[in-house]
Amino acid sequence: MKPEPKCCAIYTRKSSEYGLEQKFNSLDAQREAGEAFIKSQASEGWKLLPDRYDDGGYSGGSMERPALKHLLADIALGKIDVVVVYKIDRLTRSFADFARMVETLDRHEMSFVSATQSFNTTSSMGRLTLNVLLSFAQFEREVTGKRIRDKIAASKAKGMWMGGTLPLGYDKPSGTNRVLEVNEDEARIVRLIFVTYLELGSVHALERWLGERGIISKVRVTRKGKLLGGQPFSRGAFFYLLRDQTYRGMLNHKNQVHPGLHEAIVDADLFNRVQQLLDSNSRRHGCRRDHVAKAPFTGRLFDSEGTPMSPSFSHGARGQVYRYYVSTSLLKGGRKSGKLVQRVAANALEQVVEKSILRSIPRTNNLPQIVHSRIEVRETSLVLQLPVKFLNSIRKGLLTDERVELDKENPECLNLHWLSGCNGMVGNILSPARDRQYRNQIRC
Repeated sequence: MKPEPKCCAIYTRKSSEYGLEQKFNSLDAQREAGEAFIKSQASEGWKLLPDRYDDGGYSGGSMERPALKHLLADIALGKIDVVVVYKIDRLTRSFADFARMVETLDRHEMSFVSATQSFNTTSSMGRLTLNVLLSFAQFEREVTGKRIRDKIAASKAKGMWMGGTLPLGYDKPSGTNRVLEVNEDEARIVRLIFVTYLELGSVHALERWLGERGIISKVRVTRKGKLLGGQPFSRGAFFYLLRDQTYRGMLNHKNQVHPGLHEAIVDADLFNRVQQLLDSNSRRHGCRRDHVAKAPFTGRLFDSEGTPMSPSFSHGARGQVYRYYVSTSLLKGGRKSGKLVQRVAANALEQVVEKSILRSIPRTNNLPQIVHSRIEVRETSLVLQLPVKFLNSIRKGLLTDERVELDKENPECLNLHWLSGCNGMVGNILSPARDRQYRNQIRC
């Protein structure tokens, strides 16, 4: 009797981008091994799918990988019967992530196979073997990570530059000396910023002064050739720049400051006077900032282009504080992009999400965990990403202007949409031009 055909997908991964430009790289070698293994199982009806699932330059410690998401989406659609990898650690190095993947595979009655390690996830012994291998893979990742962190800490303690975003005024080290090199043209701009801040006494005034003169941030080029920077400075960037110990010849590492091997471009007296003025201004406005400390959606809120939205605030004529979530690109000096919603009222948004969740899932005991899920602000709707286990409960309580659907990229999640007409409130949140009409709803 001819065996039932099984559609097989090969998943490959490499942690770094080094060597990917070669004609035959690590991803190709992994796929070649997977293809050979599938051919050896041709008598069992195994057939290779043409789609490639290659993640080059992505760590196995996270599931935020485009090819992996594509693979999981195709699994949810029933396109795949067997997933083949070169080794278990190519799929993941996290035990928790692997447990979620195995649950997904079981739900779709799928098999998972390594081309170089003998086990079968359909049996209890195979699961035990797999868990042991994965435990060692996670242990190796954690030990390697700690070794790298210790090396970076020791190197910084000796004053060496160990990478990161280059500050304005310096160029990356040449050769292997790990010492920042002064960029004289940019160094003059840095000293001008420090001196002008002392004269004006305000970061807001400094921002306007430099903007009028067309002074922009440092232009950087990523390894992939993407241009970053070259934009007007934001207020947040000024605060960071004026506090940066690098300019007085030091290096920061977590909560410690070490003498650097590089040359200082701001003298100690000027740097200390700037710090005193910053501290004085901070104490003067400290009481107001206490009102905006609470921002529960920080790190969870995004606009429709995937840009994070950060907490911000403004002051009314009588000293009232109004809280907002604003797209990071807008905070950094970018311009508003067409119909894209880049600013929303914080209190109104938080109230809509919390009330809707309590109504849709009345018996939940982990509201804090749920409301901290990913939220997207789109042109005509708010979208909250939730665990798929709440699907039936939410469907029962949907209102006219709400809808729910499975997440195409992550089969473990669902998306709850609140359309702009929902209760009238969502429409207001998505229309920041009407701030004055509902300021009483967002007042701290």
